[in-house]
Amino acid sequence: MITVIKKYPLATLISVIDGKPLISHLPVIYNEITGKLVGHIDKNNPQVKSLKENKEVSLIFKGPDTYISPSIYTTEQLPTWNYIIVHITGKAIAITQAEKAKQALVDMCSFLEAPDYNYNLEMDNPKMERAINYIHAFEIEISNWEGKFKLSQDKCEEDQKNAKLHLIKENQNNIEDFLDEVY
Repeated sequence: MITVIKKYPLATLISVIDGKPLISHLPVIYNEITGKLVGHIDKNNPQVKSLKENKEVSLIFKGPDTYISPSIYTTEQLPTWNYIIVHITGKAIAITQAEKAKQALVDMCSFLEAPDYNYNLEMDNPKMERAINYIHAFEIEISNWEGKFKLSQDKCEEDQKNAKLHLIKENQNNIEDFLDEVY
């Protein structure tokens, strides 16, 4: 599950305020040392309230997915969908010290720039000095992990291999086709 979070760090953050669900999409990274998730959000986002009050939140990290046609299997099957998803539940903890919030941004940038590190965000970057006043940094103290990996595990070895190859191919093709459509 940590591998999914590292490879697909754009999380869907879900919280509830006054009975109303709030949803945001933002990069969140896993801190190997503390075992917590770390992220930041625009201070004007209404979801910040739930992050300041140490409330329970949920996050969804979505890996690759695709429709699986029975035509790829060597055995008779029905159509299905294969996917990789991780659900996290935990308590949001506000990062209130400016230096710790800046360090969270530096750490996130370093993680996201790996392995080439074409850009290095410095703690004393003047733009970060201005931006820090407009973000709310937070940690998530994880209380529950749930991995949902539907990858044709119930099929024979050859059908599992075919499903894996199809998942790879479709995700590569879908990205290119989709971007050609929207650009």
